[in-house]
Amino acid sequence: MKKNLIDFLNRKVEEYNRPSFIEADPVCIPHLFTARPDIEIAGLFAAVFAWGNRTSIIAKSRELMQRMDMRPYEFVLNHGEDDLRGLLSFKHRTFTATDLLYFVEVLKQHYSRHDSLEAAFLTGMGSRDKDMTGSLNGFYSYFFGGVWEKVEGVEIPARTRKHIAAPFRGSTCKRLNMYLRWMVRPADGGVDFGLWKGISPAQLVIPIDLHVARVARRFGLLQREALDWQAALELTAWLRRLDPTDPVKYDYALFALGVIEKF
Repeated sequence: MKKNLIDFLNRKVEEYNRPSFIEADPVCIPHLFTARPDIEIAGLFAAVFAWGNRTSIIAKSRELMQRMDMRPYEFVLNHGEDDLRGLLSFKHRTFTATDLLYFVEVLKQHYSRHDSLEAAFLTGMGSRDKDMTGSLNGFYSYFFGGVWEKVEGVEIPARTRKHIAAPFRGSTCKRLNMYLRWMVRPADGGVDFGLWKGISPAQLVIPIDLHVARVARRFGLLQREALDWQAALELTAWLRRLDPTDPVKYDYALFALGVIEKF
């Protein structure tokens, strides 16, 4: 790989991995909070909502936090029926109240047993895993069944499964990989949080979409035509050649070039 390309991408990382990036990005939603559970919950919803126009994503994410009285952890853990009624009119694109109520119940059951959402992403991860394949597959299984253990009377809406991606379904898992970047990468530039220590930044997979893929192909970092999990792994493998310990920091460069600079 040409040194001038590496230097260029590193400069773009430094340019965008800084607090000024936050305001116009969905990561601004978890930055509204300081307590770890609030950051985790707000970040999960902001990431799940993150498709389409960023202004709309931020607005709907903020609206949901307001409906939770800006205390998402307290809300999911101790809500009552009246509180849930306040969510019934919420909708963001194809994410409806049916999906939202299921998410809230999953989070309630999880936080009744664990103090961090990281535990849900560790259920499928092996000690020798080099990437997030097992973790994301495990999270999907956990979210749609494993969290309930012996809890009875819980129905899983079939429509809600589409809102949690998984490698075994062929998805790029772009939104969950972005969420993992927020939670795992060090807060070196003030954007990511570095809250989770059970997952290494070296294991993270690049959040890839059409814009990132277009830029990556132009630089010769991606050959695969299909936009799927294998494409995400292929691009991440190239990025590990630039920085084996923190390949996903280049998300700042590729995303900004594709979406902000229209490269």
